[in-house]
Amino acid sequence: MLANNPPLAKATFALLSQLLEHNTFDARLRELMIMRIGWVTGSAYEWTQHWRVATAAGVPPEDILAVRDWHASDRLTAADKAVLAATDESLAGKAISDLTWAEVTKHIPDPGQQVEFVVAMGNWTMFSILLRNLKIPVEDGVAVWPPDGMASPAAEA
Repeated sequence: MLANNPPLAKATFALLSQLLEHNTFDARLRELMIMRIGWVTGSAYEWTQHWRVATAAGVPPEDILAVRDWHASDRLTAADKAVLAATDESLAGKAISDLTWAEVTKHIPDPGQQVEFVVAMGNWTMFSILLRNLKIPVEDGVAVWPPDGMASPAAEA
């Protein structure tokens, strides 16, 4: 899809490469944040692709599924919930509240990682919007909404 605009593809790939291959932000927190973005935005592609990335990074499937209703989960850590709260506030079109940000910084004290978290959140939100609006399907033969096929209420029919 991005190959239709080579300069944009190059710039986008550089950021994506930085965030996935040269990051300092915790992989578990990043993947839970991405899975939450995929769930809230109804992005089947993002949820499906990052299911594989998250499980390969060692995030237990039960923890990934817990992002669907993270408030009620007893599986997720305080750090997980702080990142998910910030993600939800951002996805709702709000600034991250001072209270939520204070909780985030308890678990992510490094300012560089804090910036990376916010940039990563914006990056995967952008990809979710891009993938949904350009109607990019998952690859043939790949199970959508793994592991149980339960789609987000925000997913398009």
